[in-house]
Amino acid sequence: MASRIRLRVAGLARVYGLQFAAKPRVLDLGLLYRALLDKQVDLIAANSTDGFLSARDLTVLEDDKHYFPPYEAVPIVRGDTLAHFPGLQGALAELAGKISDEEMRKMNYAVVAEQRDISEVAREFLRSKSLF
Repeated sequence: MASRIRLRVAGLARVYGLQFAAKPRVLDLGLLYRALLDKQVDLIAANSTDGFLSARDLTVLEDDKHYFPPYEAVPIVRGDTLAHFPGLQGALAELAGKISDEEMRKMNYAVVAEQRDISEVAREFLRSKSLF
């Protein structure tokens, strides 16, 4: 895994012409933002929907050279589940295109950092979109 990460860092540096003063570090996901906030690192690769991006004054850089593949969330449901809950497919279709990265960041932050109940956060979002 570490060798795969090193290859991705090397690719990112090549595509964007980056030069690092020190060898890039591989950090546990749980330590990534702490290292950035504590100024142990200057740059991290993260998901655009990470909740911690809403918590601090961090700048999200645009990947205008499309080094990283697009991050598109999709529902994956077993056929027997759809058969058991006939309205599920339509309900999921109503959500298509209705959750922005910023909204997802805020919901993720509410669950991860504020430790709010997932159901409550989702219900609030659905109400805000008049879907519940």
